[in-house]
Amino acid sequence: MGLNDLTIIEASEGLKKKNFSARDLLEDCYRRIEQVDNKIHAFLALNKELALQQAGEVEKILNTGQTEKPLLGIPVAIKDNFNTVGLTTTASSNILINYQPPYNATVVNKLRDAGAIILGKTNMDAFAHGSSTETSDFGSTKNPWNLNYLPGGSSGGSAAAVAANETIFAVGSETAGSIRQPAAWCGVVGFKPTYGRISRFGLIAMASSTDSPGPLTKSVADAKLIYKILAGFDENDATTAVNPVNYKTKNIRELKIGIPKEYYRSETQKGINEMVLASAKILEKLGARIIELSLLDPEYAISDYTVVQRAEVSSNLARFDGIRFGGTRDNFNEENMRRIMLGTYTLSAGYYDAYYKRAQKVRTLIVNNFNRAWKEVDLLLAPTSPTVAQKIGATKGQAMYGEISDMLVEPSSIAGLPGINLPCGFIEGLPVGMQIIGPQWSEDLILYLAEKYEDNTEWHRRKALL
Repeated sequence: MGLNDLTIIEASEGLKKKNFSARDLLEDCYRRIEQVDNKIHAFLALNKELALQQAGEVEKILNTGQTEKPLLGIPVAIKDNFNTVGLTTTASSNILINYQPPYNATVVNKLRDAGAIILGKTNMDAFAHGSSTETSDFGSTKNPWNLNYLPGGSSGGSAAAVAANETIFAVGSETAGSIRQPAAWCGVVGFKPTYGRISRFGLIAMASSTDSPGPLTKSVADAKLIYKILAGFDENDATTAVNPVNYKTKNIRELKIGIPKEYYRSETQKGINEMVLASAKILEKLGARIIELSLLDPEYAISDYTVVQRAEVSSNLARFDGIRFGGTRDNFNEENMRRIMLGTYTLSAGYYDAYYKRAQKVRTLIVNNFNRAWKEVDLLLAPTSPTVAQKIGATKGQAMYGEISDMLVEPSSIAGLPGINLPCGFIEGLPVGMQIIGPQWSEDLILYLAEKYEDNTEWHRRKALL
């Protein structure tokens, strides 16, 4: 076991006790990257020279006994759609192949202020358009559990880097499943907070009304720590929430957990529903009350999200004009162009009311449907994805691949709800993920229940062997 295998909490404790140095920890991560990333392709750019310099500065701080910074000396991998000064930010697109941002994303500044050291930038679907990382202009990332399979997306590089122990933790972004789905396929924890809880400033926009940054980690305790660091109001992002970040818990015996029967679909890959329901039994034995209930079929979210997301994509990508950012618009890949064209059509005169306006009304119906559920239960438990990781090439010729793969996470994203993915089993050596969804601002409750589950299971301890 190398130092790169440690969780944030384990690594932080070891640094404070001087069991190893920040440089030792960093070098173990880079050594692992050198060993396996030619197979996985999780990273697009490394920050090695500056990172080693920062590790030396961390050593000086630790030698003075100052350990107030919660991430002091902890290596992190950053999804390549977060602006990083001194390190290229490409969003995995040829348009931004040499782009050097003039400012850091708020998420990056908060991590650095907490003492974290950036290892490098991770691969993703170009402009986050996809759920496989196959639409990256710089080549697909592979799943560490089986190199013939996809890691999911769009935060596939971040999820794979954590699963392969190339980093201690990573940061991703989710618009409709892009944290939770790759976390499920790679067997790691992926936490998407309430929309507006973590700042989007400096995150290259995909769909501005649902984009949500969040952590991918090796444990729930790590996800909770990163959430507390990143959450909060940002004067640079008017959509961030002003209400305070609290961490209140209930006794598990007071919790009512809903099993939405529409999310346990007959076409879901055999074994997934059964594993999630077995996990519900574990929570029931711990004292939670399990209640079956009915929600809108998640299939409704596919068309709704498609219309809203494409419209916002067409608007957000209009700024990439080939003058300020480097590449010209003919560098958009096929998936990017498809989404721009559909979104432009959706917003055009004569079609806005028929499509975009109607989609927003359906979105309200989805929000209200969840609100009715919260009168019956505190949280929801369901599969994260209808399948385990699929083989490389599965997206070819499948224009709606991502929307179908993300069917079970799209409704909660559209509604701006928080959710977490947890490993809950394996099928033919590939991880199975389950999600816990809660009302807006219920991050504390979700993390509490997730930690209870993790404390009573061993799935998160299994490691991908390369």
